[in-house]
Amino acid sequence: MKTVRLTAAQAMVRYLSVQLNHDGEGFFGGCWAIFGHGNVAGIGEALHGAGDAFPTWRGHNEQGMAHAAIAYAKAANRKRAMAVTTSIGPGATNMVTAAALAHVNRLPVLLIPGDVFANRAPDPVLQQVEDFGDGTISANDCFKPVSRYFDRITRPEQLLTALPRAMAVLTDPAECGPVTLAFCQDVQAEAYDWPESFFAPKTWKQSRPRADLDQIKDAIAAIKSAKNPLIIAGGGVHYADACGDLREFAHRHNIPVAETQAGKSALPWDDDLNLGSIGVTGASSANAIAENADLIIAVGTRLQDFTTGSWALFKGPNRRILSLNVAAYDARKHDAISVVGDAKITLAELTGALGDHRANAIDPALKQSWIDAVDDVTAAPTGNALPTDAQVIGAVQRSTDENAIVVCAAGGLPGELHKLWKASRPNGYHVEYGFSCMGYEIAGGLGVKMACPDRDVVVMVGDGSYMMMNSELATSVMLGHKIITVILDNRGFGCINRLQMATGGESFNNLLDTARHAVPSAIDFTAHAGAMGAIAEKVSSISELEEAMVRARKADRSYAIVIDTDPLPSTEAGGHWWDVAVPEVSVRPSVNEARKNYEAALKNQRPGD
Repeated sequence: MKTVRLTAAQAMVRYLSVQLNHDGEGFFGGCWAIFGHGNVAGIGEALHGAGDAFPTWRGHNEQGMAHAAIAYAKAANRKRAMAVTTSIGPGATNMVTAAALAHVNRLPVLLIPGDVFANRAPDPVLQQVEDFGDGTISANDCFKPVSRYFDRITRPEQLLTALPRAMAVLTDPAECGPVTLAFCQDVQAEAYDWPESFFAPKTWKQSRPRADLDQIKDAIAAIKSAKNPLIIAGGGVHYADACGDLREFAHRHNIPVAETQAGKSALPWDDDLNLGSIGVTGASSANAIAENADLIIAVGTRLQDFTTGSWALFKGPNRRILSLNVAAYDARKHDAISVVGDAKITLAELTGALGDHRANAIDPALKQSWIDAVDDVTAAPTGNALPTDAQVIGAVQRSTDENAIVVCAAGGLPGELHKLWKASRPNGYHVEYGFSCMGYEIAGGLGVKMACPDRDVVVMVGDGSYMMMNSELATSVMLGHKIITVILDNRGFGCINRLQMATGGESFNNLLDTARHAVPSAIDFTAHAGAMGAIAEKVSSISELEEAMVRARKADRSYAIVIDTDPLPSTEAGGHWWDVAVPEVSVRPSVNEARKNYEAALKNQRPGD
């Protein structure tokens, strides 16, 4: 057996650089890295030696780097991914939030934090977390509950099994999620005689598991017996490349489609059977059908509470759930008729087996009424009042083409975008709402641009999320990956302020002006974005925003546009109740009244059937 002598870190990088996806591309788009004493000598030297064969990208914040890596994988429909390496200590724990985001959203990312010395000779080292009762614990144990696979590398030869296991998880459609390899810093530098065969290029083909035949039969029987079925399209439709198959299935059998946040853009917005968004932030057209549907066909969705209206949306007395999902865990939720299999293959099989079967026709006026409502709230204002989020969305929509990708994550914007954005192409809508993580937006936009360099990427972000994490705007300039960032300044956390007031509370500690302060906040977002190298300007109206968008699309580098908005309005059309617990006892009448309304709404919940 021929061998080659390399350090453990060099071996890891060489192995990762020759892993291929089913299209013959390198599975990894490189490695994001911020170096510290836990990874600079071992992994840093290995990445330097790899050069362009495994490019290293430098970020400004560990969480931001991981968000960019995750967005890259999502934009690539999980066919490519990135690695992220940090030092031990705060560099590592900064990534835990991103790991949770990837875990919730079923997205692949390889996290490689440095770890303590395996030989323990210098213990405790700088930044080491010590457990008084367990000598094996380090800060990296925080990753265990938010990793789909976790390993601690305490010997070089452990990589011979750990790396293939990591790749198996990253490329498995059902197990896909974050992988953490906590890499002891002394082990990174240790040499070992590696089999040369370990570094042979390996292609990881996308598996498409077929559903059990009995499950297919059960699904066919359920669909044929349904009078008013509704499809809910989730992110799994995109990851399975099943958008075309979904359209064929829906049109062949005349079944309307509603879209989750992750599933939005599975069908073009103007498709006759696309009724729009579903649930708490849903279109009135989709929710009206959902309320009376006797069969909910959930395709590639984990049916979280925003999708189901906290399980109060589906009111049909005999309604059933048919869940098609590649992950058995998701397919079996809520006593569903489970079909565990690949969405693309299974939809095609169902289409063939159902033959000419067609469901009852829906009233086309439902969708047209919703589109009219969207056009109304997104139209440019006629007065001088501060614009709403919806009006800003309308301006951005009118200023982009169908190839643009809109990116968002947290606050009120995702709800408005879910309702109002008209997505024309698959993956044109990139909103992280599984974890709804403030600070994802700009870093995520950078990752999307790296995955889709030929498409305009427009990041829409509130001032609260911008302040949470903005440093990767500078990274986008440094790397030459242009993004357009529209910063909506409503002076605080406007979305949660509205929720606070809707549950009977006073505006408190959310808007900057109602939070405790000695000096009123006066942040100059334009100057701040400009200081990071972006072209930046502030506009004072919707018409000026549209003009600025023209300049931004022509610009040669990242561009930031700031606009003041009203923190109070949100789109009243559509939507559904969401379960947010209201205090049972309060001295305030408004809270007591909200509690009465809350208890009445709870009676509509059907979580167990």
